[in-house]
Amino acid sequence: MDKQSFLKAGHPPTLLASFLYFDLAFMVWVILGPLGVQIAADLGLDHAQKGLMVAIPVLAGAILRIFMGVLVDHLKPKMAGAIGQVVVIVALFVAWKFGIHSYEQTLLLGVFLGVAGAAFAVALPLASRWYPPEHQGKALGIAGAGNSGTALAALIAPGLAAAYGWTNVFGLALIPLALVFVFYLVVAKDAPECPPAKPLGAYFKVLKDKDAWWFMFFYAVTFGGFVGLASSLTIYFNTQYGLDAKMAGYFTAACVFAGSLVRPIGGAVADRVGGIKSLSVMYVFAALFLGIVSVGLPEAWMALLVFVLAMLALGMGNGAVFQLVPQRFRKEIGVMTGLVGMAGGVGGFYLASSLGYAKQATGSYQSGFVIFAVLALAALIGLTAVKTRWRTTWGAAHLTSAKI
Repeated sequence: MDKQSFLKAGHPPTLLASFLYFDLAFMVWVILGPLGVQIAADLGLDHAQKGLMVAIPVLAGAILRIFMGVLVDHLKPKMAGAIGQVVVIVALFVAWKFGIHSYEQTLLLGVFLGVAGAAFAVALPLASRWYPPEHQGKALGIAGAGNSGTALAALIAPGLAAAYGWTNVFGLALIPLALVFVFYLVVAKDAPECPPAKPLGAYFKVLKDKDAWWFMFFYAVTFGGFVGLASSLTIYFNTQYGLDAKMAGYFTAACVFAGSLVRPIGGAVADRVGGIKSLSVMYVFAALFLGIVSVGLPEAWMALLVFVLAMLALGMGNGAVFQLVPQRFRKEIGVMTGLVGMAGGVGGFYLASSLGYAKQATGSYQSGFVIFAVLALAALIGLTAVKTRWRTTWGAAHLTSAKI
């Protein structure tokens, strides 16, 4: 398919609204990570507390994606997204107006920021339902490139915190959030073929299908690695190499931009060569680069290079997973996006928290990175085990026009 046929196939304004909503939601979802150096200094947090602080929004977002996925199918994506945006805007306003004065309050704010992380379960179905199977990788890759919001947080938040104080960053974030909210309300439209709502219990019947669990595991590694690193790298570069908060944020932004901007490429490559083949290659590279960085490279620029390569692999893997999911679960895409997204968030929570606990317990981040590299290899083994069955059943050439 050429570029023009893709533009004609769906609804570009909704795709743009999905991207912008997703982008800014992810920006505030992980904002405690880029602000972590200043918050930890003011509140006197240890390594384990810093790790948990940046991991709580990821875990809350993971859990809330299930509920948001159900809400998407009951209220339709546009309304579910509007509700989520209002909750996040109110939470940030309260944090800015009244301030954050304790570790416990940062964790509470993190729970509310999890609603922003649940935007994943809205933005992808909102975009996906407008596009036919042969364009799913590209459409979901573009919408999913909202991952770049995590890079915006790393790039901008530490500098703003240094200039205006980290509490005021929450207030400043309200400006773009409000603008995108208005744009979203005006231009986003639900696809005509949104399936009718089913009883709540019907959504979880999908968990009886073993393929659902495979997709959840595969995404727990790719997206979990991406968001776990996005949440943790500012603190990592500050602790490991002594970079100040602003420079550590720049280093983190470079890594996250790499992972987020290649997500559409990952989807497009998966459309062309098949999601299984693309994802298999990405797991190999992700495991390799995480293994390399675990040794504790002597210079910050060396670690930056390897993290960029790891994030490229993980970002393309994210696009590949969501080239496959709509082919297998098109009628259940809302709840599957929630479930798979939840698993990705759980993977991110594990990585972010384990890095903090590893540093606290052993004085090194090594074990946290090594275990996640092993998980990437385990995902590769699992994908190899199911690929023949997938290509001869729901992914067979006579059943779909998409490459599996």
